[in-house]
Amino acid sequence: MKTTKYLICLVTTTVLLFAIAVQAKPKIVILATGGTIAGAQANTSQIGYTSGSFSVDSLINAVPQLKDIADLSGEQVASIGSQTMNNEVWLKLADRVNAVLAQPDVDGVVITHGTDTMEETAYFLSLVVHSDKPVVLVGSMRPATAISADGPANLYNAVALAANPQARGLGPLVELNDTFHYAREAEKMNTTDLNTFESPNRGPAGVINVGHAHFYSKNTTRYGVNSEFSVDGMTTNELPRVAIVYSYANAEGDVVDFLVKQGVKGIVLAGVGDGNSTDAMIAALADAAKRGVVVVRSSRTGSGVVARDVEVDDDKMGFIAGMELNPQKARVLLMLGLTRTSDPKQLQQYFMEY
Repeated sequence: MKTTKYLICLVTTTVLLFAIAVQAKPKIVILATGGTIAGAQANTSQIGYTSGSFSVDSLINAVPQLKDIADLSGEQVASIGSQTMNNEVWLKLADRVNAVLAQPDVDGVVITHGTDTMEETAYFLSLVVHSDKPVVLVGSMRPATAISADGPANLYNAVALAANPQARGLGPLVELNDTFHYAREAEKMNTTDLNTFESPNRGPAGVINVGHAHFYSKNTTRYGVNSEFSVDGMTTNELPRVAIVYSYANAEGDVVDFLVKQGVKGIVLAGVGDGNSTDAMIAALADAAKRGVVVVRSSRTGSGVVARDVEVDDDKMGFIAGMELNPQKARVLLMLGLTRTSDPKQLQQYFMEY
């Protein structure tokens, strides 16, 4: 009788321990938007491919090892190449990320995304997602049907990173090629290389190999739960239109005049050097600023700081210095900043803090 009771207790304990072990796996939700990681070629020797050809379930099933590190579920938010990323998808994605992370049983989110505008989406989310739970954006440089596709390994590492408690409080991260970057720092630097993403100003957030992550220095700027920006309930037409103008030798100011006539609320200069341009371009931008269009100076160089009143008299012209942000990220911050204020002094403060 005692032996029977002992066996029953032993079996019950084993079952409970197994159940606890199963439940202990982090719950990660994968939100898919398309991109190269879900792309397909007509044949493996073809350079071109169609983005977003595979569903989120197909991506998950292609990496069966994922079930060993997380309890996974997936949602298809969009199926596009990230070159066509737009405000509508951004708002939808931000809404889903905030909603999913608000669920007590969800530990993190992974977003599959094309690499072309991944840095912009990541930075946008870093400003409007108000949770300290991990968010990891992941993509690939080779389509899913390519020889030696990099997507499966990247996805495995992204899920492992999102499931890692050390990734909490770091804001959205961009993971590719065994390296992960802060959303603010990540930049796509090469058209085809697997290591296309770099963080030229402050370095990467860390490295990850077969799911094992090593974290480097922390981001010191404002993001996530410390961000004052929100797009809750916002529609696409409520996001102010902000354009980028590119500087080059002999650049004229007519493109600026055209954009002002089109009703843009802000213009970011992708300037030469530390955010400078031709006399004609600077004069046109100064005129735009007088008309109420907010002008931010950034640099086309890819790294470095565009500080106030260096070469260009920002105080006199009414410009904002973009600091470390590249033109595409300066546009994101300006767009969100304009939802709260049009005061150049306050907008400049945003560029100092975010």
